[in-house]
Amino acid sequence: MIRPLVTRLTLTLALATPTLVACTDGDPSIDEALEIDPETGKPTLGVELDLGKADSYDGYQGPATAGLSSSTEAWTVTRRWYQISAEAGIAWPANSGLTWDQKYAAWIASMEKTSAINGQTTFELTTPWGKTLPAPKLECAEAAMFLRATFASWYGLPFFMSAWHPTHTRVYYGHFGGVLASGARIPGSPLYKTAYKDHTAALANKSNAEILAAWPRDTTLASRRLAGANDDEQTFLGTGKYTGAYLDEVFLNKRAAWLVLRVMDSFASAHLADANRNMFNLAPSAVRAGDVLLQRWQASGIGHTVVVKSVTQLGEGRLDLEAVYGSMPRIQPVWYGVEIIKSYFTDESSGGPGENSDGKAYASLGGGIKRWRTPVSKNGRWYNIVPQSDRVHHINSTDLARIAQRTAEFETLLGASSPEGERDALLAQIELARENLKKKPASCTNRSRREAAFAKLYTLMASAFGMSKVEVDRTYRVLDDYVFAELEYNQARTCCWNSTTEAMAEMALSLNEDHIYDEATSTCNAPIVFKGRDGDYEIFRQYAVSLGRGAEWVAWSADEACPQANVVDDQEVAPSWTSFCSIADAIMDAPGGGSSGGGAGPTGGPCNGVTWEGQCEGNTVVWCDDQVIHRYPCPSGDTCAWQSALDYYWCQ
Repeated sequence: MIRPLVTRLTLTLALATPTLVACTDGDPSIDEALEIDPETGKPTLGVELDLGKADSYDGYQGPATAGLSSSTEAWTVTRRWYQISAEAGIAWPANSGLTWDQKYAAWIASMEKTSAINGQTTFELTTPWGKTLPAPKLECAEAAMFLRATFASWYGLPFFMSAWHPTHTRVYYGHFGGVLASGARIPGSPLYKTAYKDHTAALANKSNAEILAAWPRDTTLASRRLAGANDDEQTFLGTGKYTGAYLDEVFLNKRAAWLVLRVMDSFASAHLADANRNMFNLAPSAVRAGDVLLQRWQASGIGHTVVVKSVTQLGEGRLDLEAVYGSMPRIQPVWYGVEIIKSYFTDESSGGPGENSDGKAYASLGGGIKRWRTPVSKNGRWYNIVPQSDRVHHINSTDLARIAQRTAEFETLLGASSPEGERDALLAQIELARENLKKKPASCTNRSRREAAFAKLYTLMASAFGMSKVEVDRTYRVLDDYVFAELEYNQARTCCWNSTTEAMAEMALSLNEDHIYDEATSTCNAPIVFKGRDGDYEIFRQYAVSLGRGAEWVAWSADEACPQANVVDDQEVAPSWTSFCSIADAIMDAPGGGSSGGGAGPTGGPCNGVTWEGQCEGNTVVWCDDQVIHRYPCPSGDTCAWQSALDYYWCQ
């Protein structure tokens, strides 16, 4: 039995620019020529960066209403986000007094926990017809967009997002379909109303049980998958079932399903960071379920998106907060409590104080807590506005001091974490980076994230637990850290190599397990770092061939812009860790592994007495698997305990 492990965190923040040359990868999901973003593999629409430009309550003009045609419409707008209606719904009682914006928050907060296919905790999606399904596997920005657009379509609410296109300049995708600023259809974009069916009206007078029994199907939709890494198989639906099959399960209106698929294919985190067009900067004290936290540490490149799942007022100006996020490679969004999620809300990359390595203020890069703008039609155009009720909580994108202050506010609002909670949060971040490296071993981002978390861990463990750096490394380091050592991004061609695979990571670790102990001399050898040497990776390729797995080795390629492509020897970041061979006895079950000159073998077994069945350290599960100690902090509300049905310790 394989115990479930913490999974990946990172997501590339695709940021196409107006200088891109249009092309196509032949995927039938692409209904117009777009640049294929090299990091996501998706036909990502562009973003016109407005860094430092003030955003207004009304934002920018959207499409002209006079030019819109019903033939492009994905769903008809029958309600407005600011309206209050009396009917009961999936997460609110009759006469609730809630606006539809507040009902959206109530829906997000109402969704229950369930187990993801990877053993993590995710949420269970509930539809207006009483159907429940586990959350779909999505990237982090896709999860935020999927939830908002899906709810809007179910209840006839307006929704649109705007972006930049290399041929058509400003374009809009939403309830009206895919249109230009004039309101005319984007050339090549579907005529959603005529191309696909909406079964809502035909089943309007049926009970939920009758609707579910007669659920209509769109077999073409059900065969579709999201663009990118071919990692969106929804295995809980069955073999060969992808995102299209999931959407077919939750949409009576197949037009809306096709539109949502299109939005997830061509919009990314950069569009959510656009304070003038799609979302707006929010004061921390106003945070509620459905809001979105963005992490951005550069004007273009990678980022992360977190959806607020629930907010509980604790009194005395403090909040309990839970959140979910997808990842890349795609996963079912992981559900975490405040003990772990707090670090995201207080990190400088979440629009906090300070500057990135390029000297840009983090507060200017679009990160931090955001809320969706809501569409209204006025003066002959659609606009995405800041609702009247939210304007007191709006922060203008030029107010960098106020934006930067928000991370400190969240530090206070979310309360002081216990040292144990901070430790477990850092360990979870480290494990997330490791797991992602097992999928993409060339990822320099995850190498750096892991070491940044270790730097914080060293400080915490010294101040709160009296542990030296050596003691921390003996307790928490694994072989992977040394094999996938941190590299200098601009001096390592490995960092451009996005096509590395899980099989390659496995073979790199296997090579090192064979290498680190020399039987003939009883000495420990330093691990061989997975990086470029003499212009190639021949030592790893030859090892793959020796295993009869040469076909699984993927040759180096510049999978993104790579000015360092001609680097001959990749440069490592000067490590802050304890040398491997001085603590090998704590890391590996290898005779003489604790000393480069030979010596006694390991004294505590491969995991210093920790067994496969594991144990509880507070609310963290600790166990040994494959000679490596693993730690998994239980989600908020769960506790670590012996599971008699499983015969090991886990969360309940």
